[in-house]
Amino acid sequence: MMLPDWLTAAVLGLVEGATEFLPISSTGHLIIAADFLGYTGDGAKVFEIFIQLGAILAVMWFYRQKLTSVLVGLPRERSAQKFTLNLIVAFIPAAIIGLATHSYIKAHLFNPLFVAVALIIGGFIILLVERFAPAPRIHHVDDMSWKDALKVGVAQCFALIPGTSRSGSTIMGGMMFGLSRTTATEFSFFLAIPTMLAATLFDLIKHMHLLHPEDIHMMIIGFIAAFISGLVFVSMLLHYISKHTFKGFAYYRIVFGALVLWYFWP
Repeated sequence: MMLPDWLTAAVLGLVEGATEFLPISSTGHLIIAADFLGYTGDGAKVFEIFIQLGAILAVMWFYRQKLTSVLVGLPRERSAQKFTLNLIVAFIPAAIIGLATHSYIKAHLFNPLFVAVALIIGGFIILLVERFAPAPRIHHVDDMSWKDALKVGVAQCFALIPGTSRSGSTIMGGMMFGLSRTTATEFSFFLAIPTMLAATLFDLIKHMHLLHPEDIHMMIIGFIAAFISGLVFVSMLLHYISKHTFKGFAYYRIVFGALVLWYFWP
């Protein structure tokens, strides 16, 4: 399906911003959407870096008051120091494993059929977590210990598998380790900041040679679309989970994954 460049950029940016923070795998949806729209190749690799940056800046803007208070209070406030330490601890596992496996995963696992299977399996895992997660003992991110953060960080490692979902892994992991649904979701958002910024910087350095001036307009359009949709969907998700479980996302993953299997089956 061929669309004008600007519309392709806008659609993919909207997809990135809408799915990055939902437990449905932004990577999986981008692989499928880009394939459907016929936007693949070297230019697409650089484009995805910019729309991912738009999404992460959206969550930073959404939590700008919290982040500002942490930065201002870091030299002297224990709560700010604890929050920062927790993010660092949670970030480390995926950073180490990601650096070790990045090339292999990119070369062998980034394909629609693998993503479809991961979407379906992840859907069933969400249903299991919603059924068997223990009663929450932590109801605010500031009440987390470094051990709680480390457990969530280990859970985030599963998100290195395309189609798994970074937010899905961290939120479900947090719930299994005693975080309330809202706390697990908010910590997932905060953990996305160092994780995605590091991944974006790594990919940008690696693919800088693929950036061409004629593609700048697409990067800008995609970036803006991802930023706006990211802001909208972060707010929507927090409002949604205040009254609902994640089961709806699980069913969506299973159905969508089955459709992708059917669509891309050889």
